[in-house]
Amino acid sequence: MDIQSLYQRAIKFATTKHVAENQLVPGSNLPYVVHLSNVAMEILVAAHYSPNFQLDYAVQLALLHDTLEDTSATFDEIATEFGIEVAKGVSALTKNDALPKAEKMADSLRRIKELSTEVWAVKLADRITNLQVPPNYWSSAKKSEYRQEAITLLNELKGGNAYLEKRLNEKIADYEKYISGETSFFFRQD
Repeated sequence: MDIQSLYQRAIKFATTKHVAENQLVPGSNLPYVVHLSNVAMEILVAAHYSPNFQLDYAVQLALLHDTLEDTSATFDEIATEFGIEVAKGVSALTKNDALPKAEKMADSLRRIKELSTEVWAVKLADRITNLQVPPNYWSSAKKSEYRQEAITLLNELKGGNAYLEKRLNEKIADYEKYISGETSFFFRQD
């Protein structure tokens, strides 16, 4: 199946699942599919700079990465619709809610690192996309914690995708302005 068909199939499935949950991009009125398409866009661009990159696999993961965590979708449903490898990738990208909060990230990163670097790339792309203007209800402590998680993620997934690692490193540096209270978010003075 061509990449365009795979993209359409995955985005329609994910959109249906996220809309059923009335899920929006946190801190906005935007439908959640905006986040998913932004992660997929990061993957599409990264593929251009990444030799031997399995774009067909990665773009499906990008669009489906939150379906197990945030919707009624099941592992078996994803495996039936998209194949067992995609379901395993989505599962690795899903935090285990049975674990204490402090252990969730490490567990997910361990499972991600057991799979191909395309899964690593989706996790990097997800955090790149999430390092935007934080919801206005986040405290400075929450913003700092989120930035520190991004640093941990970047360090743990080093060697997975050089292009996305560089992008994430830049986003982490830019995110500091949200913590320090800088009010001009849309342009920066050099």
